[in-house]
Amino acid sequence: MCGIFGYIGPHQAAPLLLEGLRRLEYRGYDSTGIAVKNGTINVHKKVGKVQDLRTVLPSSIPGTLGIAHTRWATHGGVTDENAHPHESAEGKVVIVHNGIIENARMLRTSLSVQGVALSSETDSEALAHVIERELSVDNNPEEAVRRALRQARGTWGICALFKDHDTIVCARNGSPLIIGQGVDEMFISSDPHALTAHTQQVIYLEDGDLATLTATSVKLSTLKGGKSQTKSSILESEWGESELGEFPHFMLKEIYEQPDAIRHCISGRLDRAGGSGRLGGLKLNPSDLAKVPHVRLLGCGTSYNAAEIGQLLIEKLARIPAMAHISSEFRHNDPVINPSALHFAVTQSGETADTLSAIKEIQLKGGNVHGVVNVVGSSIARLCGQGVYIHSGPEQAVASTKAFSNMVAALSMFALQVGRSRNISKERGVELIHGLQQVPHLVEEYLANQGPIQEAVDLVKDAKSVLFLGRGISAPVAQEGALKLMEIAYIPCLAYPAGEMKHGPIALLEEGSPVIFVAPNDHVKAKTVSAIHECRARGAKIILIHEEGDEIAQEGDVCISVPPVHNLVSPLLTVVPLQLIAYHTALALGCDVDRPRNLAKSVTVE
Repeated sequence: MCGIFGYIGPHQAAPLLLEGLRRLEYRGYDSTGIAVKNGTINVHKKVGKVQDLRTVLPSSIPGTLGIAHTRWATHGGVTDENAHPHESAEGKVVIVHNGIIENARMLRTSLSVQGVALSSETDSEALAHVIERELSVDNNPEEAVRRALRQARGTWGICALFKDHDTIVCARNGSPLIIGQGVDEMFISSDPHALTAHTQQVIYLEDGDLATLTATSVKLSTLKGGKSQTKSSILESEWGESELGEFPHFMLKEIYEQPDAIRHCISGRLDRAGGSGRLGGLKLNPSDLAKVPHVRLLGCGTSYNAAEIGQLLIEKLARIPAMAHISSEFRHNDPVINPSALHFAVTQSGETADTLSAIKEIQLKGGNVHGVVNVVGSSIARLCGQGVYIHSGPEQAVASTKAFSNMVAALSMFALQVGRSRNISKERGVELIHGLQQVPHLVEEYLANQGPIQEAVDLVKDAKSVLFLGRGISAPVAQEGALKLMEIAYIPCLAYPAGEMKHGPIALLEEGSPVIFVAPNDHVKAKTVSAIHECRARGAKIILIHEEGDEIAQEGDVCISVPPVHNLVSPLLTVVPLQLIAYHTALALGCDVDRPRNLAKSVTVE
């Protein structure tokens, strides 16, 4: 979602700001801008990409401190006026802001009554004016920001620049902000990716923190005026910028990275001798696992689809109730929390605002939450303090691929670990371990011979809608396939358990309608075949994802086979052709594969 980058130090700020914005582009945005201080504060902003901003910049923008922003619209349309940074009425304060100010209407009305002319439709602009008003009290930038934010209600990652002070004041509440400490220079970013080129020494601001930066110092405090307990840490080197190499798009590169990503995820975490998983980060011993009454898993989008697979695996292997929840609904449904239960927050970025809120709700009610997270040091990883890093490495494309696979792999290992503590035999555990260890090689084998992907693309690219169907553990895989195609090719997609198709979605079928079935050779395959017949009887064209050598292939119009694998880890194979169908369909339609419209990699607003 929105990105922030800032700099204060001995070097010219503008080139560093633009490079920082470029490194934040993968998050998704619709406009961009920079502000550089040199006596006055020069602001330049424009709708479009960072490259579009470059076209309106002067050849030289002198100044050694500045802030920059990529905006994903929430309040107000996609216009130059609504782009960040935002200036105060007298130009004494310029701010960039991530998050949402919930009482912005009240603040804007109050400012208008005082004669302030607002130049945008945004909630963020109000903060610039309120900070300027508070600055007039004592000319103290830190206190002005503190007093202004006490009047605000909502979430923020904010950086403020001051015309008459060589300082940047930052604050966080619910939206990530990280300070990078260099030699006589400081960097600010909403994402660790943008800092790795400059420094490994970072400070992750916590909710309620304020930071006042000069080129040589960081002063930390809290919104209430006390001393912050936040400490500096070392940034993981793997979170540097990912390069495309020989690939045309990051999404395709990340699809091909899945075998190595899965290897990295499962390495050292499988106890073949004991037939169990070995996830030490959970901080749970077998006696703890044996007493777990139920498991809840929280996620959004792709993470929710992975959580649904995790739910099925946990119930199958551990024989305890499990439930996947959409994070954005969870807190607002006033859930009953059992402190003895296990809760998992599943997230690639570790910054998803809806999932953060759900975690806080669980913790408020006495429960503990374990993170299943990709980004090391992220807000959710730190808030949970326990869990599993999925070790996918940087994922640049907005549409997640390798992170989905690693989430499923991590949850598979947990299901095995809790299953061995309660229910399944060593022999059955070893069988599943063998299946997991085969997966990376089998994905490579499939990628070397992908089957008639283009034939599937030809069927779906001009369709009014596409129906995705699967049964059992393949139903969430169908959901993930539908999500991918909808995200990057903008085709309306529906995903259902195959047995539910006849209870409504069948009404959409007509001659030539494409229906994608995910049908591994498992215990529900015969029921899936029945649904295929029902669709074909209405004139549908069947795109079938199946296992090599399976007689079900005769049921499809386009048949894409994957290598046979253990039934419980089949999602790690069957999802790959769905990712490729989405990718090649988006290409055929001329869509921006890595940065689809209206979407953001890290959704940091509720």
